[in-house]
Amino acid sequence: MTNSRTMRVLQAAASMLVLAAVWQIFSLFFPHFLFPPVPEILSRTVNILITGSLLADVLLTAARIFGGLFGAFILGSLLAMVIGQSKTAENFIAPVLTFFQGIPALSWVVFAIIWFHGTEFRVLFIMVMTTLPAFTFQILDAFRSMSKDLFEMTMAFRPSRWTLFRFLIVPTIVPGILTAWKVNLGNAARVVVVAELVGATGGVGYELLRQQQLFDMAGAMAWTLQLVLFVLVVQQTINAIETWALRYRAVSERLM
Repeated sequence: MTNSRTMRVLQAAASMLVLAAVWQIFSLFFPHFLFPPVPEILSRTVNILITGSLLADVLLTAARIFGGLFGAFILGSLLAMVIGQSKTAENFIAPVLTFFQGIPALSWVVFAIIWFHGTEFRVLFIMVMTTLPAFTFQILDAFRSMSKDLFEMTMAFRPSRWTLFRFLIVPTIVPGILTAWKVNLGNAARVVVVAELVGATGGVGYELLRQQQLFDMAGAMAWTLQLVLFVLVVQQTINAIETWALRYRAVSERLM
């Protein structure tokens, strides 16, 4: 298993090196304002990470992403519980969430600018509304994936609510919840840029707008890489949590 994981890492690294090499070749034949050299992009990326005022914009965007995701996760969990316990509630709530899911992120940005004044509240509203439907449906699916036979067998032992929650519900829904976080993390990173491009005065999206106005492709790529690195780090953190939380699966596989 370790060899397989190492091979995946090497293959991923090789693919990124190929992409960087192709970009570098393009930079030899096109003007640098279109395809800046890879070393220049990397230098600008590192400069953002080591410059306090620039890094603050990255951290601001990260805080906005986490704030929106936590808000959507909490609301989505509550809605999933309500829908899961009442067919009538599902008939009322699910169509509304499906309708919300079809509204583009840019439309939510326009709505937020018209409805609200505070920048942070605007961004939080946009983040929650764009990720809430996915969180709700994914958590609901995770809850419904619980085996009915396993549930009835567990109830036969008359467990306490805490025991039922810890040994049956959590192992059943945790994989789905972690998958929902990984999926919505990427969506949130894309949405926050749109929100910051239009309605914010700081953050990665705002800085991307400045690079566009300056026609600075190296700067645009460097700020884009900040978001990519953020998503990769958080996804790896979620993977580590998943490995720890579901470590019993590895034990079961070894026993089988």
